Amino acid sequence: MERKKFLRKSIVGLGAIMGLPALTTGCQEPLDPSCPLTPTEGIGPFPNKTPAQLARENIISDRSGVAFLINLTIQDSNNGCVPLVGAAVDLWHCDAAGNYSQYGSQEDKDYLRGRQTTDANGQVSFISIFPGWYPGRAPHIHVEVIDSENKSLLGTQLAFPREVCDVVYATTGYQGTADTQNEGDGFFADGVEENLLDSLVGNVTDGYTMEKVINVRT
Repeated sequence: MERKKFLRKSIVGLGAIMGLPALTTGCQEPLDPSCPLTPTEGIGPFPNKTPAQLARENIISDRSGVAFLINLTIQDSNNGCVPLVGAAVDLWHCDAAGNYSQYGSQEDKDYLRGRQTTDANGQVSFISIFPGWYPGRAPHIHVEVIDSENKSLLGTQLAFPREVCDVVYATTGYQGTADTQNEGDGFFADGVEENLLDSLVGNVTDGYTMEKVINVRT
């Protein structure tokens, strides 16, 4: 059974469980203009502290919220956007109340964090809950792609459409409408189109599934 089909079966019914191409420099190969790099965004103040210990698909831990399946495809911009195989993908986001694990009062917890290695199709998947928000930031997910030599290839942030967020944030456990939208978030000040999810489907009862293709320079 394919990974994606298996994970979708795992998540159904969980309900309330819970840019522009870079300039070519030095000896780097020119990028394919039809395969632009995903925008680089700061990894923020709360990256995974112990990524090697977080190798798992289900990152929910003890958090509750609307079920959420995260499907990412990592591609190599230096090679015609072929799938990037064997790369580590670190992912983290806040809980429904806007808290991050591993920091501050949540230092002894590791919820909503995980690492997966891309398969033959350049894909990874994480079972999570729909992320919440905290003051001053639009809803987002952090992703970092790392090669087999432990070199960071890209750190980025994924943005969400407001219409879905508003529906989710009206449910129990979330904080209501986010106080900052994409257009008012400094991280997305240079444009948010390339950071937005490629697709986001579902509902608050059965959960949501997102898809995003991320292009990196190897």
